[in-house]
Amino acid sequence: MAKLKDGFKGERSIVLPPFVVEELRKETLSKELFITDIGYYPQAKFHFRERTVKEARQYILIYCVEGEGWFSLNNQKHIVRQFQFFILPKGYAHSYGSNADNPWTIYWLHFDGEHAQFFAQGFDKPKDISPDLNSRIEERIDLFDEIFSTLSKGYSKNNLIYATTSLFHFLGSMKFLGEYRENSKTPEKNQKTIDVVVHYMKENIERKLTLHDIADHVGFSSSRFSLLFQKETGHSPLKYFNQLKIQKACHYLDFTEMKINQISPKLGFEDAFYFTRMFTKIMGVSPTDFRAKKKG
Repeated sequence: MAKLKDGFKGERSIVLPPFVVEELRKETLSKELFITDIGYYPQAKFHFRERTVKEARQYILIYCVEGEGWFSLNNQKHIVRQFQFFILPKGYAHSYGSNADNPWTIYWLHFDGEHAQFFAQGFDKPKDISPDLNSRIEERIDLFDEIFSTLSKGYSKNNLIYATTSLFHFLGSMKFLGEYRENSKTPEKNQKTIDVVVHYMKENIERKLTLHDIADHVGFSSSRFSLLFQKETGHSPLKYFNQLKIQKACHYLDFTEMKINQISPKLGFEDAFYFTRMFTKIMGVSPTDFRAKKKG
C-alpha cells in the first residue's frame, strides 16, 4: 500500500515502491509518462532537498500556491513565489527549499517516462500561473487531489493507469496554459463583479484573504465593495469566503480520507480547533459528525 511520510503539519505524500515503478516502465501507456512520488506540503518551513546528478533520477515538479521558496540549478539560484511552478530536469544536480520567513505551500510530484521531457521542457525557471477569471486553479488542484486519492487506494492496474491518464491532463494544463484557460466555462465578458469575486475566492480557497485583497482584485475600495457584496449576496465578503471554505471542507470529508488536521491547512486554517469551531458554526455539526452522517 501507499507509503505515507510524516514531517510538515497537514502534509500528505506517497512514494511508489520500486516494483510498481518498474511495472509502469513496461506498460504500453504508462511507460510514456508516470508518477514515482507525489505530495502536498503546507507551510513547509525548513523544507530543503539537495540531489547529485546520480540521485536526480526523475523530473520534479513543484507548484507553489502560497509563500516563497527557491531552487538552484546549473549554478543559478531562482526565487519561487506564490502562483509559480518549476520542473527540475532529470539527471541534473539541484537543490531547493522553502523561505524561512514566508514558507511555501507546495504541491509536488516526481515523474518520468518516454514523454516526460516534453512536458518538462522550458520550465527550468519559475513560471507564473496567476489567478484571473479563467485561470481554473481550483480545477487543477482538484485533479492533483484525484491523482493522489487514486494512488492512496493501492496499486491495482486500473488505479495506476487512471493516475497516469490524469497526469497527462495535469501536466497538459501547465504545458498548454493558454488553451487550458480558453476552455473555461465562464467567459469573462459574461461575468458580473460578484461572479468575478466568487471565482477569485474559489481560486484562492487555501489562502487567508483580507477584505482589502478581495476588493483590490476588482478595483473597489474596501468600504464600497463590502456594501455592494452585502447587497447582492446578503453576506459580508469574508463570511461568504468562509462559507466557501466550509463547502470545500464538506467535499473533502465526503470524498477523501483526509484527517481534520490535513483538511484545515488546505483551507487556510492553521489551527484545526478553530477550523472545527467554524465548521460546526456553519454546518450545525462537527466535521466528524458530518463525515459519519448518511447522505444521498
